[in-house]
Amino acid sequence: MRNISAWSIKNPVPPLVGFTLLLLAGILSFRAMDINNQPDVEFPGAQVVISQPGAAPEELENQVTQRVEAAVRNITGVDEVNSFVSEGTSRTMVQFAIGTPIDRAVNDVRDAVGNIRSDLPQGILQPQVNRMDIAGGPIAYFSVESTAMTLEELSWFVDNTVAKRLLGIPGMAQVRRSGGVSREIRVILDPDRMQAYGVTASQVNAQLRQVNLNAAGGRAEIAGAEQSVRVLGNARSAIGLAETQINLGLGRSVRLGDIADVRDGYAEQRSVSKLGGRQVLSFSMSKAKGSSDVTVYDSAYAEIEKLRKQYPKVTFRLIYTSVEYTKAQYHEAIKAMIEGALLAVLVVLIFLRDWRATIISALAIPLSAIPTFWFLDSWLGLTLNELSLLALSLVAGVLVDDAIVEIENIVRHMRMGKSAYQAAMDAADEIGLAVVATTMSIVAVFLPVALMPGISGQFFKNFGATVAVSVLISLAVARLITPMLAAYFLKSHGTAEHGTGKWVDTYMKALDWALAHRKTTVFGIGGAALVLTVILFVMLPKTFQPDVDMDSSQVSISLPPGVTLAQTEAVVDKAVAVLEASPDVAIAFADVDIGSGNIYLTLKKTRSMHRIEWERSMAPKLAAIPDARIGFASQGGGPPGGRDIGVTLTGNDPVLLEQTAQTLVNEMREMPELRQARIDGGLQRPEITIKPRLDLAAELGVTTAALSETIRIATLGDIDQNVAKFSVADRQIPIRVLLAETSRQSLSTIENLPVPTQRGGTVPLRVLADISFGAGPTEIRRFNQQRRVLIGADVAPGLVSGEVQTKVDQLPTLKNLPPGVEKVQLGMQKWLGELVQNFILAVIAGIVMVFAVLVLLYKRVLPPFVNMVSLLLAPLGGLIALVITGNVISMPVFIGLLMLFGIVAKNSILLVDMAIEEMAKGVPKREAILEAGHKRVQPIVMTTIAMVAGMLPVALALGGDGSWRAPMGIVVIGGLILSTALTLVIVPAGFSIAVSVEEWLAPRMKRWFTNNEGAAKVGSATPAE
Repeated sequence: MRNISAWSIKNPVPPLVGFTLLLLAGILSFRAMDINNQPDVEFPGAQVVISQPGAAPEELENQVTQRVEAAVRNITGVDEVNSFVSEGTSRTMVQFAIGTPIDRAVNDVRDAVGNIRSDLPQGILQPQVNRMDIAGGPIAYFSVESTAMTLEELSWFVDNTVAKRLLGIPGMAQVRRSGGVSREIRVILDPDRMQAYGVTASQVNAQLRQVNLNAAGGRAEIAGAEQSVRVLGNARSAIGLAETQINLGLGRSVRLGDIADVRDGYAEQRSVSKLGGRQVLSFSMSKAKGSSDVTVYDSAYAEIEKLRKQYPKVTFRLIYTSVEYTKAQYHEAIKAMIEGALLAVLVVLIFLRDWRATIISALAIPLSAIPTFWFLDSWLGLTLNELSLLALSLVAGVLVDDAIVEIENIVRHMRMGKSAYQAAMDAADEIGLAVVATTMSIVAVFLPVALMPGISGQFFKNFGATVAVSVLISLAVARLITPMLAAYFLKSHGTAEHGTGKWVDTYMKALDWALAHRKTTVFGIGGAALVLTVILFVMLPKTFQPDVDMDSSQVSISLPPGVTLAQTEAVVDKAVAVLEASPDVAIAFADVDIGSGNIYLTLKKTRSMHRIEWERSMAPKLAAIPDARIGFASQGGGPPGGRDIGVTLTGNDPVLLEQTAQTLVNEMREMPELRQARIDGGLQRPEITIKPRLDLAAELGVTTAALSETIRIATLGDIDQNVAKFSVADRQIPIRVLLAETSRQSLSTIENLPVPTQRGGTVPLRVLADISFGAGPTEIRRFNQQRRVLIGADVAPGLVSGEVQTKVDQLPTLKNLPPGVEKVQLGMQKWLGELVQNFILAVIAGIVMVFAVLVLLYKRVLPPFVNMVSLLLAPLGGLIALVITGNVISMPVFIGLLMLFGIVAKNSILLVDMAIEEMAKGVPKREAILEAGHKRVQPIVMTTIAMVAGMLPVALALGGDGSWRAPMGIVVIGGLILSTALTLVIVPAGFSIAVSVEEWLAPRMKRWFTNNEGAAKVGSATPAE
């Protein structure tokens, strides 16, 4: 590595050509790279969805969910199985270990479900097995309104025209409509006439399915030509369908129109979307993994603009998009990087007062940063996301580092009276190994981070790899390009003073004092710094990730089970009115389902406060709305369930689990740090229970299954795969046979429903069964084949979730859980635990690798320990800066501390390496250390100020949301300033002690390390010699 600079100076063309090609490749890659908010996390998983309309959660759990879980649990590579059972639907999420091929995983799940299909109830819809392929949540929501279409026509327009056009865009994974209705032919039965004719809902449904269809009739050969035979039984319209004759048995029949009202209408509305007080239709768009948020959204927006022109009577309105935030963060990161680079270059100009040297240093930044994009894109397959851009904006000051050290050394040699060519040769040779070692120390810290396993590893791969690659390229620039440009471009002005000034003299006095009081300096000042670091680390509040100040917010509303859609809508309207009264709200869009609702808010960019503060100011006003649980959903990083604090308990005994959860909730309610602690979704819903009189039913030949089918079809209609279909030009419309909604409001109508007997007649339901009221669970959650209960709570204003979660974990119930009940970590909580564990391992691995680099550089064992001690000085300044700015310890702070470890090691290496070189020339220890301090103080201070300047735009975060970038920049700047000051004094004193210890140990340990060579030589000497 020493001779490579000399080769480059003598052969300037190959390095110039090589870097020109790398620049071109980098520019092309930068233009082609995907822009995302978060890195694409490979999350192998499959989802099994099984529907049985009208089925209660308990029945579905026993008959469907438990069987599916048992089937998929035996598949190789399954990490965890989560199930969620609600009325009529069982969802099982199968999560596989990271690295499992997703196609194989989905096929294995599909085969496992196929093998148990015969064990599942007959009344279920076809099981759906899907791969979990959507990256993050929806990237945008649009509302659709039209004065020229009915709600049903508009719904079909979105499903057919809009969805088809948008799904044709590369990278679009899903277009999902919410609100609106689907077209249906509704056969609304008259209960009194059904009783009079003795006909049941299931008989009408079965006969329509057999009669109203077009079917294949085989093949015939007439007049020598082959012709296919078709049987056409499909009615042309709802009026034609009403004329269908229904067979009653014993030679009797009845016209369908006489026992039912046949309408071409739409399905019963179970959800509503509202905007500005009016009902609208909305659709969301989700991108596929591996595609760009920005590209997909921009293409979709362009397609919607075409639809606007094509259908002028349809109004499309953007309700919310996360892409604007992604774009803002991207532009801010690029801007911060450019500003940081300019400030770093300005520092060089101020110190060296040589515009030629400044230009050479400045060239290092584009030459290092731009080729990085080619390596990230072509070699590592990474995207431009929050973490990789953050890495580049932080590294802006570091990239110029090696070039500053090289150019400063060359200028020093020139000021000794050498020519620029000779100075470049000598200086590059002198400092070569130190520059390589300092860069390798940064790479050694970040490489283990880039190789971290698990989900957190997939996030940090982007950060670690970006830093490591860009710093390695900056090393190549510093060794190949900087000395070569200096040799041919700099001008020597003869002998001149270098590295002098009042501040250098002050430093030399401080260094002289530190060397005279070595132990006081190292153990007194160093020890005090270490103790203060530990105290601050314990005192500062901690959280997983900082509160993001996005322009969007979400309010979740849940109502008691049993409420109707109209009642839910009324409560949601009240909440929207409260929110719209705030001057900071731009758009409030409501998605209303029966018993629950979500309000998606877009906040004004000109709002007066942070999103979290605004949410906490609005929460008491929303809580005042009666008979509803209303709260803001935790953004992104929260525990499962969207609350700030979450505790998940699992067990096989539902009663014991419920009791334990209730005790825990009572304890949590007594904590002043928490608000609204409760079991999520733990309410009972009202039910009508029908218990057959089995003796009478057996006598009449009526089975429980037949009874259930008759009641289900009458009240709800049959499942989609069993209903008759009405064919029109572009689709098939289901024919739904059921009672009128008004008839379902009366218990007597249900009691009098006719049930077919084996003898051919019918009897009222009340004769065959006891009908009563009951209650059952609204939803059932399961984890790894056990029931699970989720307890959630909000954090009081002014506190962070990390601290409060620790206090919750110390509650008596959680410390002494009954046998059979255990606490499990899910979602973000699980990943946070994994992250902390992996992070500690990565830091240890990084420090060990830095130590290895130093041993190889110094060819000594004790001096590297001095550099290791300097690492302990790194966090103090950063933690003090956090206290001053009022920030908390979070993930970006940890990343900033890692950055500090690499940079602080760099400063101490420059000092120690120079001192060892001077001692190798025979200079006494004290003079060598003083000389090293004198020669190296300027490049160390220059690089520190350049890095501080480079990170100022990141720390200030004047534009966009700086909630992630700012803490990182603040920690690095605070840590750099203080640790550089401490390093310049404590490291030389520590090195002096280390050398003294080495000198004392050397004679005593010689035979351990030298294989007793010295003793052998003395013994073999002959008298003649």
